Amino acid sequence: MGKEFDITPANVPKVDTKYRRIVTPVPHPDSVATLETLHRVEPISMRGQPPIVWDRAEDCQVYDKYGNMWLDWSSGVLVTNAGHGMPEVRRAIVDQVGTGLLHNYVFPSEERAQLVEFLADLAPEGLDKVFLLTTGSESTENALKLARTYGIETGGKKKIGFVGFERGFHGRTMGAQQVGGMPGQKDWIGNEDPAIVQIPFPDGYWTENVDFDFFCSTLKNKGLNADDVCGVMLETYQGVGPDFAPVAYVQALSEWCKAHGALLIFDEVQAGFGRTGKMWGFEHYGVIPDLICFGKGVSSSLPLSGVIGKTEVMDLYPPGSMTSTHTGNPVCCAAALASLKKIVNDDLTGNAARLEPVLANGIKKIQAAHPDVVGHVTCKGLVGGVQMVKAGQKEPDPDLAYEIVLRCFHKGLLFFAPVGAWGQTVKISPPLTIEQDALEDGLQILGEVVDDIQR
Repeated sequence: MGKEFDITPANVPKVDTKYRRIVTPVPHPDSVATLETLHRVEPISMRGQPPIVWDRAEDCQVYDKYGNMWLDWSSGVLVTNAGHGMPEVRRAIVDQVGTGLLHNYVFPSEERAQLVEFLADLAPEGLDKVFLLTTGSESTENALKLARTYGIETGGKKKIGFVGFERGFHGRTMGAQQVGGMPGQKDWIGNEDPAIVQIPFPDGYWTENVDFDFFCSTLKNKGLNADDVCGVMLETYQGVGPDFAPVAYVQALSEWCKAHGALLIFDEVQAGFGRTGKMWGFEHYGVIPDLICFGKGVSSSLPLSGVIGKTEVMDLYPPGSMTSTHTGNPVCCAAALASLKKIVNDDLTGNAARLEPVLANGIKKIQAAHPDVVGHVTCKGLVGGVQMVKAGQKEPDPDLAYEIVLRCFHKGLLFFAPVGAWGQTVKISPPLTIEQDALEDGLQILGEVVDDIQR
C-alpha cells in the first residue's frame, strides 16, 4: 500500500473518444510544476493518486487545463453521487454565497433547518434526529460517543464494550481507527482501548465462515461479555471491497443487538444516498439501525457529514455539549439540499439499481477471462471492486492493482489509487448520473488493460 505514481510518465498513445480524451500524454510542464510544489510543501501522505492536476469536473468527466478528459470512476472518492459540478448544486452554492451568510456556528439558520428536515424524512421511521458535522470521521466518532453514553445510562459503567470488524475503515481519528480493523493503520496509538474489539467480517472470500455463531464465539474468545456491549458498528459494505455481509448474518446481528441492549450502527459514509441502488445501503439487509453515520455523497461537493438516530440516543447530551464549529455550515447545507433533491427527483438511486447488472456482468466477464489473478469481484448498484491476487494464489497483489489503475489512467479512465486491506482492489464508483454506454465504455477499457497486462 502507499505506492506513488510517477509524475512524469513515458509517452503513451493518444486517446480521443466520446468519454475519454488524452491529447497530451506527457504531463504539461505547468502540471509537473504544480505536482512538484505539492511534493515540496505537503506531507508524503498526500501523494499516491494518479498524477492528474484537476482543472474542472463536470458530471462524469474530469479535465485538466490542457485538453485532457477522463471518464471518472472515482466520484472524488465517492462524493459526487449527483455528478460533478451539477448546475443545481452550483446554483445553490452561488445563491447562498450571495445572501452573505457563509458561517453561523450553531446559531439557528433556515438552511440547516431545511436540510435536517429533509434528511429526517429520508431516514426510516423512528430515526428522527439529525446532527450535522463535517467529516466522516466526525460522524463515526460521534456514534461511538453516543453508544457508550447510552450504554452507561442503560447498563452502568461496565457497558462500554464496542464491536467493529476486521478490515473495516471508519476514518483516521483515534476512536474511528480503534473501531476499524485495517492492518497497520493504528500502530501509532500504542495503548488501544481493550473494550473495543474487532470480529472477522463475513465477506465469504477473505473470511469464509459467514455463520453468525462465529461472531458470538469470537466475541467470547476476546473476553467481551455480550451484555457489556454498548454498540456494534459496521460499514454497510466494507469500502475495501466493496465487501458485503450475508443478509441472514446482518439480520441475526440486529436481533442480537436488541437482545443485549446494544446499538446497531451502520457506517453509511460510502454507501448512502443511492450508491447501492437504494437510498440507504442497509435497506438491502431488511433491518433498521439505531444510528446512521453519513457523509461523502450527501452534498456531491462540499464537506458535510452527520449522524441520524433515535431521539432517546440523540438527546442524551444537554444544550451546548454536543456541537461542532462548522455544524450545518449554510453553504454546505445549501449544496447538500440541492444534491439530495437531484438524487431524488432524477431517480439516480434507480439509475444505480438499473445499471447494476451491467456493472456486475462486466466485472464477472473480466474475472472469467483471468480467474488466476482476479480473485474476487463484487458490486451493488454503482459501486464495485475487482480484487487482484497473485497468480494461482489467494494472496493479495497490490502491484497488479496499481498497474491496472496506471494503465487505465493513460487510456482516460480515472480510478483513485488501489484500496483494500492490502491495496489489492481496483474500486469502481462513478457518479450515479452515468449512462449505460459510458459504463460499458469504461468496462471495455478495464477489460482491455487486464488483458494487456496478462498477455
